[in-house]
Amino acid sequence: MTTKIDLAEAVVVERTLNVPVEQVWKALTDVDQMREWYFDLKEFKPKPGFEFEFVVEHEGNKYHHLCRITEAVPEEKIAYTWRYKGEPGESLVTFELSGEGEKTRVKVTHTGIETFPKTPAYARKNFEAGWTAIIGTELKQFVERKA
Repeated sequence: MTTKIDLAEAVVVERTLNVPVEQVWKALTDVDQMREWYFDLKEFKPKPGFEFEFVVEHEGNKYHHLCRITEAVPEEKIAYTWRYKGEPGESLVTFELSGEGEKTRVKVTHTGIETFPKTPAYARKNFEAGWTAIIGTELKQFVERKA
């Protein structure tokens, strides 16, 4: 698969949050904060090779997510694989942060979703809606409320 295809298939969501980059990094990597706005994780460590999992129920179905950190650059970038237990396919989620004074630009890129089963549950629009809600609503409200 070429990079061009990966980028063409990627889901990208960008938002500016009204808090400094260190607060956003903490929200993205501190398991206690992540449980408040992201998913109910048992453990999370922003270290390459660390594996974590979580289960999401949506419209009566359970989705068991299996993830492994591939890259972690404090206050700049964190990336992890994202797949579903018992299903083919593996994708990559990357959070990139750039400080803009007292604000932070967050860019989430989810590549590889085309490797998942071709069913409505794994439709691109669901990933777009999911990341838009997670970053544009959940994370934004969480960090700005804490500020």
